[in-house]
Amino acid sequence: MKTIGLIGGMSWESTAEYYRLANELVRERLGGLHSAKALLHSVDFADIQEMQKTDRWQDAGRQLADAARSLEYSGADMVLICTNTMHIVAEQVQDAISIPLLDIRDVTANAVLHVNMNRVGLLATAYTMEQPFYRERLARRNIEIVIPETDDRATVNRIIFDELCCGIMSDASRKATRAIIVNLAQRGCQGIILGCTELELLVSQDDSEVPLFASTRLHVEAAMRSALA
Repeated sequence: MKTIGLIGGMSWESTAEYYRLANELVRERLGGLHSAKALLHSVDFADIQEMQKTDRWQDAGRQLADAARSLEYSGADMVLICTNTMHIVAEQVQDAISIPLLDIRDVTANAVLHVNMNRVGLLATAYTMEQPFYRERLARRNIEIVIPETDDRATVNRIIFDELCCGIMSDASRKATRAIIVNLAQRGCQGIILGCTELELLVSQDDSEVPLFASTRLHVEAAMRSALA
């Protein structure tokens, strides 16, 4: 079994989900007391968020690149950035290491294309929804990304940072997210990408009439397929 390197802490709630999923998938595949071989480098999210808010993406990229190098040095065979948003610096991180960086955008695109879809909604942080790094990556695969309207984007971003990253899950926020999913479906989206790990803690396929692409689960599944190959 190969060792996966996790760059986490953004938020730690989402990183815990990565670790849980990795171990559950290994147990399902190998049985018994088997668990994932994993290394974790967890950053202080407050520092990263301050860099996000002040557009210091290169600084944030250097911090994650340092984390990736430490994981490679410690024996990781691949690296995962345990957050969609920070894939904005994915190329900077990959350039810092000689082992593969498994990009969550590519894994998600594969899942969308596997079911022959080409127009999907995206729910994520405002950074992920509004900056081009996500939609342009998927556009290379002929997948059109549709984002919520301005007020809905603000609602999703608030739910993520003010509630889910703090371990708060409310029925009101679940209801609001469901309504946003419905709006995207009415705009012609064939499915919805949950482009933020924390959202996967709030809503599931039961909350949507169109398929949901849980990017975190897809990311971990791809990593474990590689680790167990």
